Amino acid sequence: MIACVDGLTGFPKALETVFPKTQVQLCIVHMVRNSVAFVPWQQRKQVCADLKAIYSAATESESEFNLELFAEKWDKQYPSISKSWRSHWANIIPFFAFPPEIRRAIYTTNAIESMNSNLRKVIKSQQIFPSDAAAFKLVYLAMRNISKKWTMPIRDWKPALNRFAILFEDRLHV
Repeated sequence: MIACVDGLTGFPKALETVFPKTQVQLCIVHMVRNSVAFVPWQQRKQVCADLKAIYSAATESESEFNLELFAEKWDKQYPSISKSWRSHWANIIPFFAFPPEIRRAIYTTNAIESMNSNLRKVIKSQQIFPSDAAAFKLVYLAMRNISKKWTMPIRDWKPALNRFAILFEDRLHV
């Protein structure tokens, strides 16, 4: 239904090809991190606050207006930030079609990245596998251990699930 991606080139197109009804959303956390990568520490808080006005806007048009305000304020020092947001705009705006409870559930890929990072650590320690079955067993056991740490539910998941059931009633059967 919705795929939150981190900006890998070609990934949104691949998703749309395999799952044509999927709405692709860029990870807002990655957009902000990439935006402030070359901003000095002294200005990061201010730049991040102005970026927050863009992605936390109530509507797409309000967000676009806030992007213009951001550009007016920061383009002399950091023109690549507003340029990046504009070039990725098509994969940022799906976010604004959803109510706040869904936005909080889909704005980042950090949970997936954390899981992948933990899997990489486990796999890296075992460089050679005697068989495919051994590799699958290691990944299975690692996933079982990783999932024990998942004690916190997704924030506002129940209202989000309720909205998903309404928005995607033909594809989501709760």
